[in-house]
Amino acid sequence: WAREVTTILKDKDVNVRVDGKVRTDTTYPAGFMDVITIEKTGDFFRLLYDVKGRFILHKITPEEAKYKLCRVRKCQTGPKGIPFIVTNDGRTIRYPDPLIKPHDTVRFDIGTSKVLDFIKFETGNLCMVTGGHNLGRVGVITSRERHPGSFDIVHVRDS
Repeated sequence: WAREVTTILKDKDVNVRVDGKVRTDTTYPAGFMDVITIEKTGDFFRLLYDVKGRFILHKITPEEAKYKLCRVRKCQTGPKGIPFIVTNDGRTIRYPDPLIKPHDTVRFDIGTSKVLDFIKFETGNLCMVTGGHNLGRVGVITSRERHPGSFDIVHVRDS
């Protein structure tokens, strides 16, 4: 397997892209919600979790491959008062919408590196659990118990 993967990634004609950038490193860490494009076959995939918490490749359309969903880790102001947000995949996005807060989800355009839209983290929204024993679970947020100084507890009803 390793030899085949290396041959495919190093081939100049194939162009395997992760989030729009050509990757030739066999150990490159692709993660949750990353868009993987294989130009030679014209296939587009999104990395998601299955119900057992393992990574799966979900086939998507070329329109869906233009964006990815990122969870906002923190909102801050930088030097000279410039606001920015940091997402779960390590991206720093400057001048976001002022309504975007931590734990919200932003729809990020891969080509232009801009925020297209955002979804608030609130009761009634669809979610996917990305950590812990419930990894990969998809459901609707029913309630959120806030515990200042500690972790919040979010109750999810399966959908």
